[in-house]
Amino acid sequence: MKAMILAAGRGERMRPLTDRTPKPLLQAAGKPLIEHTINQLVAAGFNDIVINHAHLGLQIEKRLGNGNRFGADISYSPEGEQALETAGGIINALPLLGDGVFLVVNGDIATDFDFAELKNLTVDLAHLVLVDNPAHNTDGDFGLDNTGSVIANSSEPFTFSGIGLYRPELFSNIPAGPSKLGPLLRLAIANGRVSGQKTDGFWMDIGTPERLQELDFYYTQQRKRS
Repeated sequence: MKAMILAAGRGERMRPLTDRTPKPLLQAAGKPLIEHTINQLVAAGFNDIVINHAHLGLQIEKRLGNGNRFGADISYSPEGEQALETAGGIINALPLLGDGVFLVVNGDIATDFDFAELKNLTVDLAHLVLVDNPAHNTDGDFGLDNTGSVIANSSEPFTFSGIGLYRPELFSNIPAGPSKLGPLLRLAIANGRVSGQKTDGFWMDIGTPERLQELDFYYTQQRKRS
């Protein structure tokens, strides 16, 4: 199964850190965020990785290269300076992702989730990994019913982690260009074609300089314990 890391975001909330450095190359514990994710994917058996990029994206290619030093085979899906949004970025990368189910991971999250859990799942159109609601998203996004299906309206909503499995068919008939993932997921959820699971492990959306500092501290403490 191929994996895609979404790395095209401009990182407006991270400015001025992202004025000269693309967000995925910001560092925590002495290593770019995206390298933490690549190492986790490779450890879980996802060696064939596609990375999209936009703002300052050539810096990402220069830093990561072909992925050999990580034990990965990295391909790139450039979008130019103007990012295509999440669905648009995935659609642009579909020729690199093949015909089967593929994994997509947001490039601005940190987690101890074991991606290997996703390798042998049966997927209709999508499978989402959900987490407890963080302080910046207290209303959550989606719920889960007792069959493992994702539902839009729930008395116990969770937050979408930015980790998901998708079939190319989810993006059928969507024209090339900027487009958001949310509407596609909600339509597929309404049709009962999205499954999900909740993880209780560590997860963080690295959306602000303050959270980047929190992550740096977390990794540093983890390193001391190991």
